[in-house]
Amino acid sequence: MNTVYTFLADGFEEVEALAVVDCLVRAGLNTKTVSVNGSNTVTGAHNIKVVADIEFSEGDFSDANVLFFPGGMPGTLNLEAHSGLMNLLDKHYNAGKEIAAICAAPSILAHKGYLKDKKATCYPGFDKDLVEGGATHTGSLVEECGNIVTAKGPGAALELGYTLVARHVSPERAAEMKAQMIFEY
Repeated sequence: MNTVYTFLADGFEEVEALAVVDCLVRAGLNTKTVSVNGSNTVTGAHNIKVVADIEFSEGDFSDANVLFFPGGMPGTLNLEAHSGLMNLLDKHYNAGKEIAAICAAPSILAHKGYLKDKKATCYPGFDKDLVEGGATHTGSLVEECGNIVTAKGPGAALELGYTLVARHVSPERAAEMKAQMIFEY
């Protein structure tokens, strides 16, 4: 079964993390939230406290198909500062496995050189990081480029969730969920 790990650091953007996780759970994907701050309780950018499923030190991650990085500040900086998580990200990327990031978090991938010669999107203002990392910044709500999926920000969170469902369950299930959740544009 596909397993998606969502990494939470203090200052994460709540909508981005929880809307995506909600979509994945509704689709039946094995989904785990992971705190990187040494406690299972993580405080979001808007002071909403969330209890993660596990703390990073408790994780094995060998079953990871997707690593998901929500944005938010200072959440993105806190994720990037976690050496264990960055080592896991390197291993996952080098194995050709999927990575998803939204808002400011695609900047982490850009800093590591993972977006070189790829299309990507991010929250306005972080496009400079993407371009400096060799990416083509598209400004799209969601951008899929090989094993990397990026999204623009909080308003793109559900679309990112549906994109991941389409990739890991089926496009039909994603469309069904959009209808059930009254997602209309």
